[in-house]
Amino acid sequence: MNGKKIFGKDAKKMIEGYIPVTGGKIYYKKVGEGKKAPIILLHGGPGGTHVSMMNLERLSDERTVIFYDQLGSGRSDRPTDKSLWHVDRFVEELGQIREALELDQFHILGHSWGTMLAASYLLTKPEGVKSVIFSSPCLSAPQWARDQEEHRKELPQDIQDILATCENEGKTNSEEYKEAMKVFYKRFVNRMDKKPEELNSEFAKGNEVVYETMWGPSEFYTTGNLKMFDVMKRLHEIQLPALFTCGRYDEAAPKTVESHSRLIQGAEFHVFENSAHQGFLEEPEEYVRVIREFLTRVE
Repeated sequence: MNGKKIFGKDAKKMIEGYIPVTGGKIYYKKVGEGKKAPIILLHGGPGGTHVSMMNLERLSDERTVIFYDQLGSGRSDRPTDKSLWHVDRFVEELGQIREALELDQFHILGHSWGTMLAASYLLTKPEGVKSVIFSSPCLSAPQWARDQEEHRKELPQDIQDILATCENEGKTNSEEYKEAMKVFYKRFVNRMDKKPEELNSEFAKGNEVVYETMWGPSEFYTTGNLKMFDVMKRLHEIQLPALFTCGRYDEAAPKTVESHSRLIQGAEFHVFENSAHQGFLEEPEEYVRVIREFLTRVE
């Protein structure tokens, strides 16, 4: 592992570097050095990056916030071996990062695919995890697929027809399909008229190969190796303080997320009323407030 210290204008301590994991090296960044237990963030995707979650740096006034780009994305190595793209390797990767950063006691926040990773990691029964936050979770891919079918029915009929035709004809890489996808994404993923400039950077771009190998061509059409992922019958084994969150207009349907929360004893549930799937971008102040207050309660 190697890292370098950087002090920004806001005087927050930042250390960034690379950690060797199975398949290559991953980029990480630690911000802040508060006395409270650190929190590690598991970004969405698969194949996404940590960049969209940068508003959570605001938590660094009390604790260290750890960002990292999972292998294959962002500033991390991008190997081309598709056999690396499966949940067990990402669980192993998280364990390797924890060991390298000497995280004895810490919190986990996973978003979207990151909640699949978080749950899978926690079901290996690691010690020292103080709490878990499931942000816009997907903990049952079959249930997710059913929810997206319902969401698709809310789209204009011509968009529904384009999506169905392209999927039936194997044309999900077509421009027509991608344009129709944007209508779904605007309604259920991110409702902002203008997205933050940092999302346009080279290091914010996702890895489509990882995404399609594990998930599929779109959020609502699952064909990858996560298609049958489902931890519903084992969620009760996670005996930690837990918070489930989602947006009112989230593709992670509020009724489903609430039902998931009831499977972990004592878990809390919160809906961000003005968000879809990316509350940390759509309602950053409210999102950080809710996360901060939860962490304070459980410590």
